[in-house]
Amino acid sequence: MDTTMDDQMPQQKRKWPYIAFVLLFLWLFALMLSSFISLFAGIESDSLGGNVAIIPVKGVITGDPGSGLFDEGASSEEIVKLIEKADRNPGIRAIIVEINSPGGSPVASDEIAQALKKTNKTTVAWIREIGTSGGYWVASATDHVVANRMSVTGSIGVIASYLDFSGFIGRYNVSYERLVAGKYKDIGTPFKEMTPEERVLFQNVLDDLRDNFIDEVAANRGMDRKDVERLATGLFYLGSEAKGLGLVDELGGRGEAIAYIEQKEGIKAQVVKYKPTPSFVDILQGAFSEQSFHVGQGIGDALVEKGKTS
Repeated sequence: MDTTMDDQMPQQKRKWPYIAFVLLFLWLFALMLSSFISLFAGIESDSLGGNVAIIPVKGVITGDPGSGLFDEGASSEEIVKLIEKADRNPGIRAIIVEINSPGGSPVASDEIAQALKKTNKTTVAWIREIGTSGGYWVASATDHVVANRMSVTGSIGVIASYLDFSGFIGRYNVSYERLVAGKYKDIGTPFKEMTPEERVLFQNVLDDLRDNFIDEVAANRGMDRKDVERLATGLFYLGSEAKGLGLVDELGGRGEAIAYIEQKEGIKAQVVKYKPTPSFVDILQGAFSEQSFHVGQGIGDALVEKGKTS
């Protein structure tokens, strides 16, 4: 046996922890550097100029502010802040809400819609691929709605659902022991079948929400309430059909939205995009969650490959 090779093997093994530490340090440094760049690159400044603000409303509309850089969804809290920021900026003459949303929370949708109605600026909704339900609620609150002819919009209505596990747990001899202080305290629980009375109560709430939705669209669009009610079946429409129904003012995209503003305001549009500026902590949280997945995946792949070759 070669004693020289035997002496070298322990030395090589001792080097691996140091190499791993250096690689980990370099990875963390690169992550921190990219986070700082993302933080400062994402800052929107009023001093950068622009007289037309574009505010994205993308994904499911919720009231949650979001917890990280890579969260998907449209937070009403963040969007309302951006609308108010654009409204306070004397250089901004108009606001375009870029909508690509299937809707979401009625409360969150209404919060965005009310913020748009309160602004003193010209407002335009630009529906890209989808602007349905709460997404259309937001669009209807603007002065002018532009949609692609093949986009999907409308879907005026309200939906709620729940899972009923009562039959499933009964099959496995599991019982639901009901302990409540208040007749309807466990209404909607998935562990018991909903009673006819409870179903009526739920339906009444949904009907009230639908009525509010209809009232808002009718008022926002200047339409007769009966006409909106006939459309409020939950059905969605292509942009071309929605225009014929009075839900959309113009077919097109960003260019048409800007052209409308230029004609109405008598300006040459200079667009600036308003978007939430994540905190440094938000960026780190998002980056770590995203990168940790890939790192974990890489380790797993390496172990699998090692198992194949051993």
